[in-house]
Parts: sequence; structure tokens; C-alpha cells
Amino acid sequence: MMAAEGPFLAAIIARLQDPKYNLAAYGVAFSFAVLIEAPIIMITSASTALVKDKSSYFKLRNFTFFLNTAATLMMIIFLRPSLFFFVTRNLMSLEQSIAEITHQTTLFFIPWAAAIGYRRFYQGILIRNNLTKRVAYGTILRLVTMTSVALISSFFTPLKGALVGGAALCSGVIAEAIASRFMAHSSIKKLNRPDEPEVKPFRYKFITQFYYPLALTSILSLGIQPLVTFFMAQSRMPVESLAVLPVINSLVFIFKSMGLSFQEVGIALLGKNNEAFPVLKKFAVLLGLSASFGLAVIAFTPLSFLWFQKISGLSYELTEFSILPIKILVLLPGLSVMLCFQRAVIIKNKNTKPITIATALELTAVVLFLLITIHWLSLVGAVCAAISMTLGRLLADIYLLKPCSQSLRSSIE
Repeated sequence: MMAAEGPFLAAIIARLQDPKYNLAAYGVAFSFAVLIEAPIIMITSASTALVKDKSSYFKLRNFTFFLNTAATLMMIIFLRPSLFFFVTRNLMSLEQSIAEITHQTTLFFIPWAAAIGYRRFYQGILIRNNLTKRVAYGTILRLVTMTSVALISSFFTPLKGALVGGAALCSGVIAEAIASRFMAHSSIKKLNRPDEPEVKPFRYKFITQFYYPLALTSILSLGIQPLVTFFMAQSRMPVESLAVLPVINSLVFIFKSMGLSFQEVGIALLGKNNEAFPVLKKFAVLLGLSASFGLAVIAFTPLSFLWFQKISGLSYELTEFSILPIKILVLLPGLSVMLCFQRAVIIKNKNTKPITIATALELTAVVLFLLITIHWLSLVGAVCAAISMTLGRLLADIYLLKPCSQSLRSSIE
């Protein structure tokens, strides 16, 4: 359901004034928002794994609030015009008009990171208590809010397309965050009962040591999208590449999203000694193959023109521009499912360092392949991005094979 946001908002923006420039600005602004939220994105996994009693609930909650505050301050500092336009104009070489729209759009994302962190903390509690349906209910509310704000803004306000997208996306996340807290109330109440036994308490130092590799992983992983955006601005046909990138990413995300929550599912269901590993592994293989096959059905058939031109609202020129990149990206959903499952096994066994190393390897590979394809092979930017992201994710999956096996052996011993 979350994956429906991107295509819907891209379709709205593509049908408003100056779609090419507004799609590009929206994509850049969203990349900045994703980068700022990176340190708190793994809070769901931490909450699922660690919140077991009253003490762990309050300590991880306070830790989450600290991260939320820090992320919000970072966004406010970054939005200072002198710094923001230095990054977008001087470093990224964006056109002045795109940079200005991007700045206006990014203002809507100031509460974004805090809302994400707040929501994901309580979603972890819901997942740990097998209340996953409530997570879905929150997402439905998010979609309804986002859709309502987008339609009202596009029809009844003079807001530019990129601003409509930013306002709608942030409104939906805030609504979902509030709903998640209310839906987790019964689980929190149970944790706070006097008769509820407490496990061995842990300190903030332990939380920091446990979470630091996960946060670094998120920063490196989510930093890939802003880096790709940065390189797109220096590639062949930069405006076209920046314009289609959010639309392409939205379509890929629909199929990637099938496995995104599998990390938390794996943590919750693997069992004390990973006894459920064989069943979860079989499910992961089937899920990954299905996700990539579903994307391939669109990418390699006339459905691609139906999606990009008729549904997403791209011009015929931009639609043709999107076909080759989406074909290259068909492996990414399957590779992402595999990555989430490997991370689940490693996190379950309290060994988070290999995840950080794998993500650093992926980021390094993406940058290297971007440099080769843009500056040496002189390929079109969107094609460079597709090649680099696919190969980077493949290398991360290959690296985690050994740590995953070691985690399984240690749990048996």
C-alpha cells in the first residue's frame, strides 16, 4: 500500500503545470528527506527485537525521541538558503528554477523524519505482539490522508506539482504516526502492568551499541538515492533522467515493497534457535522470484507504455526514455527480498556489524559504477542509475551469505 504513494503522486505531478521540472524537483526533495530520515529508519527492527518490558519500552522510546529531534534539527539547518543552494546549484549543478522548486518542496518535509521515527517505533511494538493488521490499518489511513491532500491541493490551490507531492506525502505520514500510537496502546498498557515480568534490563549504552550499526546501515543505504540523484545532474540528458527517476523508482518500489517488511517478520518468527529458518527461506525465495517476475511482466511487455504514459502521465518522449532502465531493474525486487531475509537472521542473533559492511560495499559499488557509466561510458543518466543500483545490491547480497551462515551456526551451537 505504501508503494502506491509514489505512482499516484507522480501521476498527479505529471498532469500539472511544468511536469518535467516539477517531477525533477520532487525527486530531488524526496531524496533529501530520505537521507535525513536514514538514522531512524531501522527503529522498527530495534523495537521488534528489544521492547520486551516496561524498562526496555521507555528506554528505546527516549532513544527514538532523541533521534527524531536530531533529524529534525538537521533538516532545518540544511534548509538554510545559503547551504541548500550551495548543494543544489554548486555541487549538483541543478538549474536555478529546479533548485528553487526543490527548496520550496523540501520545506514540507521538515516534520517528515520525526513522524517516520515515531511511527516505526510503535509499529515495531505492534509487530512483536502479532498485531500486524493494525500496521496495515495505519497505512490505509496514510493513503487516504495523502490522497485527500493531493487532490484538494491540486484542484483548489495554486501550489506547484512538486509542492503538492511534498505536502501530501508528509500529511499522510503524520496521520499514520498518530494512528500507530493509538493502536499500540493496548500493547503498551500490557508492558506497564505491575505483574508483567521484567527481563534483564539494558542500558542506553547497549541500545547505542546495538543500534549504531543499523543506523549507519540506513544512512549508507538510503544515501544511495541522493547520490544517484547527484550523479544524474552531471550525466547525459540530466533533466530527463531526474524527471523519470521518481516514476521509475515508484514502479520498482511497488514490487520491492512485497519484501520490505520481511526483515521484521523474520526477526519475529525465526524462533529462539532459528528453527523456522527453512520455512522462512522457502517463503523468501518464492516471494523474491514473484516480485521480480511481476516487474518483468510490465518491463518487457506493452504494459510498460500503459504504465508510464497512460497511468503515470509521462509524455511519449519520457516514456520511451524510461523503458531501458526499468528492464535493467527487474532483478532488484528479488535481490531486496534476499537482503531483508539475510538481515533478519543476522539481527536476530544480535550481530549487526556485517550489515553495515554490506551496505558500505553496496554504496561504494554504486558510486564506482556511476562514475564508470557516466564519465567513462557516457551512458544516459537513468540507465547508469539502473545498472549501478542493481549491481550494488547484488554485491551486498553475496557478501552477507557468509555472515548469515555463521549466525545460523552460532545459534545451533
